[in-house]
Amino acid sequence: MKKALFLDRDGIINIDHGYVAQIENFAFTEGIFKLLHLFIHKGYLLFIITNQSGIGRGYYTIEDFNTLTSWMLNILNTHNITIEKVAYCPHAPEANCHCRKPQTGMIEEILKHYPIDLSNSWLIGDKQSDIDLAHNAQIGHSIAIGSRTFENYDYLFPSILKCAEFLEENHDIITS
Repeated sequence: MKKALFLDRDGIINIDHGYVAQIENFAFTEGIFKLLHLFIHKGYLLFIITNQSGIGRGYYTIEDFNTLTSWMLNILNTHNITIEKVAYCPHAPEANCHCRKPQTGMIEEILKHYPIDLSNSWLIGDKQSDIDLAHNAQIGHSIAIGSRTFENYDYLFPSILKCAEFLEENHDIITS
């Protein structure tokens, strides 16, 4: 069983400008490469789990999302970062689907293909629905990012960079 890091995309991997679907609107968050390398060096598999309601709302297409995702994964690969899978929910919130966070459908789909020790895994997100997903899926640890009011997280940081700096100094936290 492997341990995993589950990451939200918008607000964690990239700056959330709202419905980011074009390469020219995508900017990696400061510190994300450092953060991902910390987890990679501790033996974690990396997964992105992202609600993409812009598809269901008709703001952009699955093809737009796939083009941006391929570009993002290529950039990450140039930094020696491999994402095992990008799982996404294309539905609008009113669809009441099983894959939209905080529902566990994306995690369940990943578990069909990867033997993951959820109790020793982490989730990083910038919305309460991300943190709630960690609890709903029984992911052992969660990190909340941002200035919102959060509940039920293990750590809270104002930014990805601050999170990376903290974990770099306290790397034993992510060693199991």
